[in-house]
Amino acid sequence: MSWNWNSHGLPFLPGYSFQDVTKPAFHRPQTLGYKNGYALPRRPTIGIGQSPLLSAQLRLQELNQLPLQEHEASYDTYDISQCEDFIPAHVALDKKVLRFYAYFTEDVLYSPEEHYRIRSVVIHYFLEDDTMCIIEPAVENSGIPQGKRIKRQRLPKNEFGEYYTWIDLNVAMDMEVYGVKYRIIDCDSFTKEFLASEGIILNVPESMPSDPYTTHRTKPIPCFTMPSKCDPANKFLTMDRKVLRFFGLWDDSQSLFGDTHPVTIHYYLVDDTVEVREVQESNSGRDPFPILMRRQRLPKKTKTHISNIFPTCVLEVSKDEVEEYYSPRDFQLGQKITMLGRCFLLCDCDDFTQQYYQSHYPDMELNPVEMTRQEPQPLQEVPPYNGFGTLEDSLQNCLSLVPVPPKKNLVKQLENNNKVLRYRESQFEVDEDRTFVLSYYLANDMISIYEKSSRNSGIIGGKFLEKTRIPKPDSSTENPQFYSPTDFAIGSTVEVFGHRFVLTDADRYVLTYLESIQSQVPTEILNSLRRRFGLDTYTIEKHGSLNTFIPNFSFFQICEKRNQLFPYNS
Repeated sequence: MSWNWNSHGLPFLPGYSFQDVTKPAFHRPQTLGYKNGYALPRRPTIGIGQSPLLSAQLRLQELNQLPLQEHEASYDTYDISQCEDFIPAHVALDKKVLRFYAYFTEDVLYSPEEHYRIRSVVIHYFLEDDTMCIIEPAVENSGIPQGKRIKRQRLPKNEFGEYYTWIDLNVAMDMEVYGVKYRIIDCDSFTKEFLASEGIILNVPESMPSDPYTTHRTKPIPCFTMPSKCDPANKFLTMDRKVLRFFGLWDDSQSLFGDTHPVTIHYYLVDDTVEVREVQESNSGRDPFPILMRRQRLPKKTKTHISNIFPTCVLEVSKDEVEEYYSPRDFQLGQKITMLGRCFLLCDCDDFTQQYYQSHYPDMELNPVEMTRQEPQPLQEVPPYNGFGTLEDSLQNCLSLVPVPPKKNLVKQLENNNKVLRYRESQFEVDEDRTFVLSYYLANDMISIYEKSSRNSGIIGGKFLEKTRIPKPDSSTENPQFYSPTDFAIGSTVEVFGHRFVLTDADRYVLTYLESIQSQVPTEILNSLRRRFGLDTYTIEKHGSLNTFIPNFSFFQICEKRNQLFPYNS
């Protein structure tokens, strides 16, 4: 039987373990650290009770020599400003990219016209993390899938695990990546400055070699037949994606709720087709239909006469009936052009259109016209009054979808609150014995009529007419004219909805109020009221106004007479 012994000579059994009480730390010291952005090993400090590493133990002879070493004292000043702050590489070289221009040769098999093809690429080197990516610029109508050939990554340099760095790159050299040999011919200005600052001498830049197939396509094909006037292939190659753009106005004011709409007219030179697009405006209230007229060839002259009301946008004319189509010469700025029954005014065009007309049609003048839109002014006709409600309330139903109450003159209501003019009247020629009281409310210009009850007359008195505005008999519902205090004179006739009344008396306050506004009241009205109260014109002119005049009868006589005329008014 074998026993395990510990460092103190005791068997490793329960109860025989011994713990060193002088040991304060039991962790494993760290031996790696970072200094100035680089990972470096470091020596751990030796504490009491710690067992140092073998690499960190000093020999006894070296420990004895340490106190004997003398260091020279340095009294030079230390300038902190001379120490530069440490900037990591990912911060200092962020967004700094070296760009090289290169090409590679691609073999073409089973083709009698070409044996190889030159394809240009752009090599991007990112200084931040030494990664690279290779992008091939897209060539129009090449038929080859182009774009990013190699995504951003570290490219291997050889089979020993080394990678390309910016030191390995230069102009006029070959770089092989994944079995493809790229020839670097040039670089941009930033790359030249960076490599020169690092002490790298750049080689002489080279020129891009020409592609044999591209050179062969530029040569004209020999033709032994008479060329046609219109070559669709040549027109497609020369005029593809070349569009004339005009800015104009579509006059649609003749239609119901019509307006003038801004439009953009596109004329495609590749096939002589025209497209009209409507310019969408914010908060216009119209549906967003971008295309007003789809792309098509528009007939200018037909063999048969077509009227203006013919729906050409629906029933199209066949090709056999068309003699001439619209051409760029037909689009003249400042003039109107009719396309499929719609009238358009050409106002302006873009820069490419101006250059095209100057080179192909120098005799045509391009004078832009200011794009002025005539805002529609619909005539809102008020329907005739139907007899329901007041004229003001009926008019509000025609002015807005959700009717609102008519506006009131609040200042007039506050100034004339509880001010009422009362008149005594009787019916004209009929029922002369019936007595009525007409009350005119100055706050809202309304009139109410109250009939005084008389004993054994057989007529029930009370309210004859509610408060309302009474129009004059010679006025109309379109231009109503209502009664006012300037129309009520003693002895005058008032017609109220077919009933004729004669004013026979008035309240004393009526004369007092009309005296206060005598500049707005006719003289006949004031004289009739003065004669009713027994006041002559000479006495009024002598005293100035009725307020300073003391009448011949007493106040009690006035109250008694007023109570006889108006028993309900206290």
